[in-house]
Amino acid sequence: KLEGLKTIAVTTNGINLTRLLPRLKEAGLNAINISLDTLVPAKFEFIVRRKGTNFSSKATVLILAEMCLLYLQVNCVVMRGFNEDEVLDFVDFTKDLPLDVRFIEYMPFDGKYSCSEILPEQN
Repeated sequence: KLEGLKTIAVTTNGINLTRLLPRLKEAGLNAINISLDTLVPAKFEFIVRRKGTNFSSKATVLILAEMCLLYLQVNCVVMRGFNEDEVLDFVDFTKDLPLDVRFIEYMPFDGKYSCSEILPEQN
């Protein structure tokens, strides 16, 4: 642990988190941001680019929320034509869990995106 640091956080899609969590906590981790853009397993596989994971960050969120050992935040990028139909399901899933949820803006790594992919705030 480094003196003076109050928060050590990691952002993850959750795939390897359960395996790595004990060592991360030992190193001082006290906050986790989970990227959860969909509750649909097939869409999750598409996002993480791993077929056959039979896993969803939804499961990780539930496990961490039950443990209540760390500050937990969930980030969701709402994209037109991909997951905007899941927003109410997402809110229902997280409303009673001890975590913060943020619906955040899509930010491609290459700096290129189509305006048709963005779901405006007013929607």
